[in-house]
Amino acid sequence: MASYVLGEFADDAAICAAARGLREAGFGELDAHSPVPIHGIDEALALPRSPVPLIALVGALLGGSGGYLMMWWMNAVDYVINVGGRPAHAAPAFVPITFETTVLTAAVFIVGGLFALAGFPRLHHPVFEVEAFRTASVDGLWLSAEVEPGRAEVAAQELRRLGARQVSRVDEEEEP
Repeated sequence: MASYVLGEFADDAAICAAARGLREAGFGELDAHSPVPIHGIDEALALPRSPVPLIALVGALLGGSGGYLMMWWMNAVDYVINVGGRPAHAAPAFVPITFETTVLTAAVFIVGGLFALAGFPRLHHPVFEVEAFRTASVDGLWLSAEVEPGRAEVAAQELRRLGARQVSRVDEEEEP
């Protein structure tokens, strides 16, 4: 069982400074919630590099090679038709479909990868219990820390010290 401590901040610089301060104080499970991108928050939270480009590359390579091999198999091996004396394996004719399968498969891999990385579908998160947290989708800048219940008050005091406008705490309930 864990507790979540949330703090609302006034601007980008304040939330980035608070994220660095909480990390330096030993709180590791941090997350930022905002309706707009916050420049510098990924460095402040010490987020690792995104695996999405690698996922896209794998999807593109599989899609492109799969599309090309599919056309080669159908035209040069499985059902050879001599049309106008062209060769069975006419690589230039395969370029448009290869490109399309590359783009389509990369896009499908990106969407699937984002769902997997984000843990979707997650319909409920304990921080949604805080009424004031609704501003995170309108104009609020929130920083949340997942802590052990015994350290929740220490985290709340640290957020206040770092300039949070308001601090809230949510205890995650055990599922039966």
